Amino acid sequence: MARLSDVIENLIKTMIDENDGRIEITRGELAEQVNCVPSQITYVLSTRFTNGQGYIVESRRGGGGWIRVQRIQHGNSRADYVMHVLNAIGDRLTQHQAGVYLRNFVDYEVLPERMARVMQAGLSDQALGRIPPMERDTVRMDILKNMLLRAVLRAPAADDDEAE
Repeated sequence: MARLSDVIENLIKTMIDENDGRIEITRGELAEQVNCVPSQITYVLSTRFTNGQGYIVESRRGGGGWIRVQRIQHGNSRADYVMHVLNAIGDRLTQHQAGVYLRNFVDYEVLPERMARVMQAGLSDQALGRIPPMERDTVRMDILKNMLLRAVLRAPAADDDEAE
């Protein structure tokens, strides 16, 4: 059985897809649809619909309050979206955060699912097991950025021959 957060996330994504990449709703309406408290909606929006994950969320609280969620337009370019994410990632990246980014890359057809699974395996705590725990999130961020540049943007590696 899916967790409530997953159900809410999928419902919001479906609504966005059905409305040309943008929705405007109230927390109360959405909470009624999934039979939860409005704070659960707030949690999902703040953790699964961030700028780095490709969304802009605006809200107004109170009696006439609303939530507007819009998928960031990528200028019809995978490179634009990847550059947006690379700029949003920051200095550290947890295994969970890496998984969220990779799922979004598959959803937005930036990466094929098989490549995303391989990348996720390479970014896992298990794969980074010999790296001290305090350094893993920084190393993971560096690895993801490098993999994205190579896989999506086709940036040359430092050791590539110029003749390629």
